[in-house]
Amino acid sequence: MKWFGTKAVASADARPVLARAWGSGAVALGEWPASYEAQLRAGVMGNAVAQRAMRLVSEGAGACAIKMRDVDDAAVATVAALVGRASAGQGLVETLACHLLLHGNAYVQVIAGADGMPAELFALRPERVSVEADARGWPAAYLYRVGESVTRLSPQDGAGRTGVLHIKALHPLDDHYGLGCTGAAAGAVAIHNAASVWNKALLDNAARPSGAMVYDPGDGSVLSPEQFERVKREMEVAFAGAANAGRPMLLEGGLSWRAMSLTPAEMDFVGLKSAAAREIALAFGVPPMLMGLPGDNAYANYREANKALWRQTILPLVAKICGALAQGLDDWWPGLVIAPDLDAVPALSDERAALWERVAAADFLSADEKKALLGL
Repeated sequence: MKWFGTKAVASADARPVLARAWGSGAVALGEWPASYEAQLRAGVMGNAVAQRAMRLVSEGAGACAIKMRDVDDAAVATVAALVGRASAGQGLVETLACHLLLHGNAYVQVIAGADGMPAELFALRPERVSVEADARGWPAAYLYRVGESVTRLSPQDGAGRTGVLHIKALHPLDDHYGLGCTGAAAGAVAIHNAASVWNKALLDNAARPSGAMVYDPGDGSVLSPEQFERVKREMEVAFAGAANAGRPMLLEGGLSWRAMSLTPAEMDFVGLKSAAAREIALAFGVPPMLMGLPGDNAYANYREANKALWRQTILPLVAKICGALAQGLDDWWPGLVIAPDLDAVPALSDERAALWERVAAADFLSADEKKALLGL
């Protein structure tokens, strides 16, 4: 299957050069990490909410049953073994779902055996892969970097069949790369982590509130500019910042301490963390109720929230992965269809039961028509 074709000679009606915005090095707003690896370390690896949201989506996708059709039974068994086999010790679908969710791109290398048939589907780390474009911006190859080593992978093998399969989420400003959720969640993750660090430092320092340093010598004089700058500098070094939150101060003569900071209820640190946690869950497509976050009344119960998670996040992600795998394997098994099996999703069992009940009550339908409506 020819995905990229041959574009050696430019013509008058050639398509315009494709734009590339991802990885342009633009400065990100705020104080949160801008690189993908730093965002993962601060978010998924260092934030309980983001990590749980990622696991809910990726593990749900990995546990989703998959059905195949339009090929013979032997081919179905072979493809099922390929898709169900672990990729570097991890489930293929689960790994691809994680890459697609976080990075926005998932790459699958089709490794052929001695007989020319696919022997393994290997998921490549997306942050290590870059698209090598030709002079007019069309993707010509993929570069896989591990340290100083760079491997050039061709989209097709020598026989013109799929060599590397690229699955990407929609990116409105990029033609070569998809858009993940780590960048959108980076601000909320930074707020959530900063609130945790601040509260921890406050507890370490006996949870004492801040205040104001007042100079009152009694004769009406004021601090000189040099004295003011010295005091200000000492406060910034020794008492400012989250690591020094609530630290008691040692004052000299003429200086008094006046408590004036807001209480924790007024600062609403709890509300701030909850709002940040809800925003993280929103970026990952997980209903906040499933994360144990208070104040979410959008769903009547956990069953409805779980159904929304599957309908709006997991199933579209699995359908995208299955469709891409079927397209990539079409060179060996023409007409192959891979799709999530909705009948095997426990969260949708009530919908399936209602459908069966409606179809069974339709007396004007024949038995074959009822089977067709039920997908049997």
